[in-house]
Amino acid sequence: MIVELFTAGHGRHAGVVRGGASRKMAGILQPGNRVSAAWRARLEDHLGSYTLEPLQSRAVILSDRTALAGLNAVCALLRFTLPEREPHESLFASSERLFDALAEGGDWVPGYLRWELGLLEEMGYGLDLGSCAVTGSRDDLAYVSPRSGRAVSRAGAGEWAPKLLPLPLCLLGQGPASLTEIVQGLRLTGFFLGERMAPDLGDRPLPEARQRLVDLLARQG
Repeated sequence: MIVELFTAGHGRHAGVVRGGASRKMAGILQPGNRVSAAWRARLEDHLGSYTLEPLQSRAVILSDRTALAGLNAVCALLRFTLPEREPHESLFASSERLFDALAEGGDWVPGYLRWELGLLEEMGYGLDLGSCAVTGSRDDLAYVSPRSGRAVSRAGAGEWAPKLLPLPLCLLGQGPASLTEIVQGLRLTGFFLGERMAPDLGDRPLPEARQRLVDLLARQG
């Protein structure tokens, strides 16, 4: 079986697991599980083979429909976004924390939104929500420019407000994040993932797994 791992030092990295379709390996080769991997290949640019040992099972995620949708969205976006064998240690660490939160249950959804913001930042499409792009003020930020990814205040928006993207307060750390606000935040990050990042990656559509998660959360809101 050919598997892809997300690793701390080598990013997204594929390899062959011999006997990967066996019952013995079925429990190990589950999305979200943490493994110890030894990779071997005759030449550096070969596909190579993996020897895997289980470290942490997160199979409990599979029994929770919403958490499973979150896991599938993360895995699909990592595969969609990351070049093979390019390290992204900060994103690896945040993904590990999110996988743990998914397995533990509880309110992991705000963490998923923060993870998408971190993904945009890691890939060079980060949002600047610290001050208004027009006035420089930090007060009453309500919009995001679809062109620059910078926050805009109500006063700074003026007649351009209908052409700007709504900025939910949860992205400014103001008050508890309601599910409705989080979905609004995911629509904001989804715009920059789909309209800014995706065209630079070959103009492919975003993975359907992400939209399934957003739709599921919207129905629950």
